[in-house]
Amino acid sequence: MLGRVAPACPFAFMFRILREKPADVDEVELLFDLAFAPGRSALSSYRLRDGVAPVADLCLVARDEYDAIAGAIRYWPVRVGEAGTPALLLGPVAVHPTRQGEGLGALLIAESLERARERGWSRVILVGDEPYYRRFGFSRAAARRLDYPPPTNPDRLLARALEPGAFDGVEGLVGRWEDEVGPASA
Repeated sequence: MLGRVAPACPFAFMFRILREKPADVDEVELLFDLAFAPGRSALSSYRLRDGVAPVADLCLVARDEYDAIAGAIRYWPVRVGEAGTPALLLGPVAVHPTRQGEGLGALLIAESLERARERGWSRVILVGDEPYYRRFGFSRAAARRLDYPPPTNPDRLLARALEPGAFDGVEGLVGRWEDEVGPASA
């Protein structure tokens, strides 16, 4: 864990933020099922993820003092519009119900966004509640020229530029990433 995000989580000393490893996948999937229900894969976001590898450097887990996964976050590469502008799709992010309210979700989001910026990514998109994600710089206004595959409530489509002007001129449908992922193309 990096010290720069510790203030977001008063219990940060209790968690180790680590890159998700292949051995973590089953435990992470169980956490996502617990948080979102097994029917989560029917959501439109999963059509963008299906058959596409997540951005491994940005998929993080939070292990607690008992070495159990208390939270997890994943990112997926996507393309926007006819130009195929690269972006990140944040999600899912989940915290185990017994660890909610400790700031762990905020810690995972803040840490992963900083890592994304450091690795050369410039824009992030998500489907979520603006009142929650606003504190991380996400807004509906930043996503105003973006469309998302149905069924998605357009009011829940949010975006954040990781560098000034990253969404200038970016418009159109958020679609699947078909190429190899790398920061040079982000």
